[in-house]
Amino acid sequence: VQLQAFGGGLVQAGGSLRLSCAASGLTINTYNMGWFRQAPGKEREFVGGIRWSGHGSNTYYTESVKGRFTISRDNARNTVDLQMNSLKPEDTAVYSCAAGAVALAEATMPRRYAYWGQGTLVTVSS
Repeated sequence: VQLQAFGGGLVQAGGSLRLSCAASGLTINTYNMGWFRQAPGKEREFVGGIRWSGHGSNTYYTESVKGRFTISRDNARNTVDLQMNSLKPEDTAVYSCAAGAVALAEATMPRRYAYWGQGTLVTVSS
């Protein structure tokens, strides 16, 4: 199993970036997928996730990114994307994707995810 996040870069405050998480060795629509970030000197933080409910996908986000970030799934490409709009300097971090059979109540907990990809750095300048 391999996950790889890409798409990071340097952007000015108010700008947008789109991150993608490419999966191999697993089918993303059979796992709960999460995005996490870690800023320098801080703990890893849950950003958002997407779950397959049988009736479609459900997404959920940490409060600080609601209305600005959107997670989507592309089953044909086997990728999960994180569209980030209205970026702020405090969004600067290494962003990583993760996959696992995670209960909704535990979706914000990094230790509940079995698979992790290498992160991609997002830097937002003021």
